[in-house]
Amino acid sequence: MTNMSKAIYTYLVLTLIADDKPGLVEALSKVIAEHQGNWLESSMSQLAGILRVSVSHEKAPALASALQELSDGWKLVVEQVEFIESQQQARTVNLSLVGNDRPGIVQEISHALAVLSINMEQLTTECSPAPMSGETLFRTKALLKVPQEIELESLQSVLEGLADDLIVEFGQSPN
Repeated sequence: MTNMSKAIYTYLVLTLIADDKPGLVEALSKVIAEHQGNWLESSMSQLAGILRVSVSHEKAPALASALQELSDGWKLVVEQVEFIESQQQARTVNLSLVGNDRPGIVQEISHALAVLSINMEQLTTECSPAPMSGETLFRTKALLKVPQEIELESLQSVLEGLADDLIVEFGQSPN
């Protein structure tokens, strides 16, 4: 018996650039629902957005076509992705990291995680001024899939070892 199984998903990943106007999200969601797609996650601002939709493999081409027809005055890119997810023994962990900003910090963090076979499922970053000094702080929040055999204390040491000023915190995800 193995502790690994695989699930296959069909996703459409949409990248949108458009002037902000009422009804834009409603128009997208209507077409997605009409094609039995499921709006999974998105990040949208006034001018741009990215979203991930799950849909049956058979319905994906029709949904992609309908979305392209919908794009009146928008720049919309639709990519179909077949994703095979390995359900190996891994736990979901929330990462919160703060440190002084510098060029290459995202590459250093992502490299340290990749070397340990840790998958970064979500990543959010921002730079903002430090409250007292005004220096630029780099902040990231990430959702990680960490293999069971990796101790979080060891992972924290690896990440904090990238720079003296990095503060790393982990939280278990409810999933």
